[in-house]
Amino acid sequence: MADYDVFNGDADGICALVQLRNHDYRDSSLITGVKRDIALLDRVAAKAGDRVTVLDVSMDKNKDGLANTLEAGADVFYVDHHFPGDIPQHPKLNAIINEAADTCTSILVNTHLKGAFAGWAVTGAFGDNMKKSATALAKNLDISADDLQLLENLGIYINYNGYGSNLDDLHFRPDELFKKVLPYANPLDFIKGGNVDFQKLETGYQEDMNSAQVTKPEVATDNSAVYILPNQPWARRVSGVFGNDLANQYPDRAHGVVTEKANGNYLVSVRAPLSNKQGAVDLCRQFPTGGGRAAAAGINDLPADMLKDFIEKLDKSYS
Repeated sequence: MADYDVFNGDADGICALVQLRNHDYRDSSLITGVKRDIALLDRVAAKAGDRVTVLDVSMDKNKDGLANTLEAGADVFYVDHHFPGDIPQHPKLNAIINEAADTCTSILVNTHLKGAFAGWAVTGAFGDNMKKSATALAKNLDISADDLQLLENLGIYINYNGYGSNLDDLHFRPDELFKKVLPYANPLDFIKGGNVDFQKLETGYQEDMNSAQVTKPEVATDNSAVYILPNQPWARRVSGVFGNDLANQYPDRAHGVVTEKANGNYLVSVRAPLSNKQGAVDLCRQFPTGGGRAAAAGINDLPADMLKDFIEKLDKSYS
């Protein structure tokens, strides 16, 4: 019997898996990648009796891999909050899917584990820019306001680390970062004590955000704003968290962070207004390679000649 852990390389995927493996440790094969690398089940060659855990990647984007895994006779535990498509009814599939705009995979795992490692659920929710949900969940923790801020920072930094066009853009490979945080049942223990890995994440985040924050919007209205970042590693790393930061600064406005790619196309991150966390995935799915969830979505490879159309549709969607 073999174990496979398949997870998104962002904060939500990593923090969900940390909870599960602190509860039930498995010497598993880790299948992950940069945040936008989500067709992960195609990499799993499971056999009958194997156990496959899938976290924070769209079932719709993995339907063929899921079908093959189930057909091979493996047991699949699938937890996610993205658009799933048709969820198969299969005796070997245990699926916890919830598309609600105020939940994420880490919160779903926390509920499944009855709050056993809630600190990591709070961290994952902060990383997914669900500040209200994270703060509400943190009320069950006996921690200070300063420690809560540390959990928010950690969630943001782990999420930031997952963005890039390839693994070379990242400070830590997601499987490597998971292994570094796994020994800590309490995320505050990872943060405190001069941990060099935490310091590396923090320094990288601060330097990249300083570069992003001097960028002026390409287009800005009362309804939406679009920022265009250059084809540089720092820009690719910061594209998602910069969008979250803009959403927090302007909660009634939708945002598109558009990053130039080497092929002449664009990588796009979309954030719905915090006051109306709907519609982002519907917008992005109108374009090739688009997907995500209601509050936050993206387009992996927007053709250059579609940029104007995207900008117009973003503004119209939230007018």
